[in-house]
Amino acid sequence: MASTQLLWGRWQSVSPENYDDLCINTIRFLAVDAVQQAKSGHPGAPLGAAPIAYALWDRVLKHNPRDPNWPDRDRFVLSPGHASALLYSLLHLTGYDLPLDELKRFRQWESMTPGHPEYGMTPGVEMTTGPLGQGFAHSVGMAIAERMLAERFNRPGFDVTDHRTYAIVSDGDLQEGVASEAASLAGTLRLGRLICLYDSNHISIEGNTDISFTEDVGARFQAYGWHVIGPIDGMDVDAVEGALRAAQEETDDPSLIICRTVIGFGSPNKQGTAAAHGEPLGEDEVRLTKKRLGWLHAEPFTVPQDAADHFGEALTRGQQWQDSWEALYASYQATHPAESAQLAEALAGNLPDGWDEDLKDLHDAGGSVSTRDASGRIVNAISKNVLSLAGGSADLAPSNKTLLTEEKHIGPGEFGGRNFHFGIREHAMGAIANGLALHGGVIPYTGTFLIFSDYMRPSIRLAALMGLRVIFVFTHDSVALGEDGPTHQPIEQLMGLRGVPNLVVFRPAEATENAGGWRAALERTDGPTVLALSRQNLTVFDRNIYAPASDARKGAYVLWQSSDEPDCILIATGSEVHVALEAGKSLQANGTPTRVVSMPSWELFDAQPDEYRSSVLPNDIRARVSVEAGTTFGWERYVGIDGESVGVDRFGASAPANVLYEKFGLTPERVVEAAKRVIVNLRDA
Repeated sequence: MASTQLLWGRWQSVSPENYDDLCINTIRFLAVDAVQQAKSGHPGAPLGAAPIAYALWDRVLKHNPRDPNWPDRDRFVLSPGHASALLYSLLHLTGYDLPLDELKRFRQWESMTPGHPEYGMTPGVEMTTGPLGQGFAHSVGMAIAERMLAERFNRPGFDVTDHRTYAIVSDGDLQEGVASEAASLAGTLRLGRLICLYDSNHISIEGNTDISFTEDVGARFQAYGWHVIGPIDGMDVDAVEGALRAAQEETDDPSLIICRTVIGFGSPNKQGTAAAHGEPLGEDEVRLTKKRLGWLHAEPFTVPQDAADHFGEALTRGQQWQDSWEALYASYQATHPAESAQLAEALAGNLPDGWDEDLKDLHDAGGSVSTRDASGRIVNAISKNVLSLAGGSADLAPSNKTLLTEEKHIGPGEFGGRNFHFGIREHAMGAIANGLALHGGVIPYTGTFLIFSDYMRPSIRLAALMGLRVIFVFTHDSVALGEDGPTHQPIEQLMGLRGVPNLVVFRPAEATENAGGWRAALERTDGPTVLALSRQNLTVFDRNIYAPASDARKGAYVLWQSSDEPDCILIATGSEVHVALEAGKSLQANGTPTRVVSMPSWELFDAQPDEYRSSVLPNDIRARVSVEAGTTFGWERYVGIDGESVGVDRFGASAPANVLYEKFGLTPERVVEAAKRVIVNLRDA
């Protein structure tokens, strides 16, 4: 039965077969109006990709707008985050708690519609996207998490974890290296529950993609082991739905659906050109575009009632899906109470009582062990109690000590283990770990050398931006790795990571501090943690002589002092704490009362109350020296303008570790000289 809509002062019939066009144009022009009102944004992608987004959201995607966190919902990622207005239109129209007024505040201060989707800010946004390729790579992690939980918790007749991960990806996404890394691993693992819609419009900011991107993407993904569909007409809703149904039938391999679309579709002067990409169409062009597409509503942000009613059906469908699942889950709870309780705790991210009990007395005082080896013992002890903990390395597990020795391995079509083999794909490893955390039910950790944190930095930054509990294990944390030389010796990496907001960097001095670092990382639920670990052996402190190891979780503490009223303070991290300790005792022997502060984490220390921080670093003790085997840049915040920093402000060299420490002045003697110099300068001032 036809209905009517008021169009420019006259009534026009809308037949059922035209609902798709009406709804697609409603999506398009909510996005276009939002961009135009903000005078900022990207209208081209929403105009071109609206049909593929509509086909997915209206006909396929399993979700409940009333409960964006329903555990068994399908996950959706808009990898080209610049097309955010497309996603906001879909969320508003399908009934998420995103009022139309928020679309009118697109890209404005404290609105729910930021320029790129931000996790935690807008209901229904599964992750922060914007850096191209990252959404694609994160979706691989989400799909892996779904398979892991299904393998661990599903029982015959009780598929309580049974959903898919969908992503819309762009030409730009598939040019980024992180997408290639993630796609390769997804194909290897045979992630049949991952379906990506490739919005192939052949346009980027500089023009047609022919100038830089001419490869056969379908053949490339087939080589990765993906199920490739198309190219299809991405402007044909029925064709897109058919491709999605075919992809759902392919359960062995991930699917890429290549959709040919037209950027800026309908814009008479910008359609199919780079001009439609990254700036508002302009008032005149908006008017012409609406006319060409038959959208005759005079007011911006118009949602025709027929379109609103049709999109509103998502609420009914979503509630029916969730009600059905909750009935299944209630039966699952009754039949499998232990498993259901574990699943609930895993999804909540809770740690069991006594999860860290096995860390007590794990290392003998006076023994000698590298913090990477100590970390291996620690993570294996934790994993016996924290069953959600899973992770691996970028082909460096024997060096990073990240292997869970009593657990199975994740591999092609096998998701019952907890050991990952990411391959030599550091960038994708970070993104996939983030995706695991975003999905829920898994607490991920990764491993590689600290120098290769540079490869992972975009993913680390996103983890911090989204507030994800991800643990990044980096070993070989200084020039002390030795003979491999400057290509592998980190200098500026620690300080660079400290510059990332909401990222905790923890560099322990020895094994007992290391346990504190792992405790802090697991208990921290609102952001990621970096553990920077040594290759070389370090003496385990006797805590009957030195301050308790638990103090390390405060970020910095007085490890040892010869007097309650020291003349100088030596501040050090990691392996250099041992250098500072020897220097402190030498200064004491020569009549200079000294305090040695171990500072494994700037961020944790800065978060302590003023009273505690002042007790560790009193303002009236200005004679301070920092010691760290890395750049001295930044240490002035703790040593002040009167202090000195002992470190390495050049690239490293190939030589044994002890030689390097001597040549670079990372010695007790050099620290003593610096301390004496500071004290004299202050006295003479």
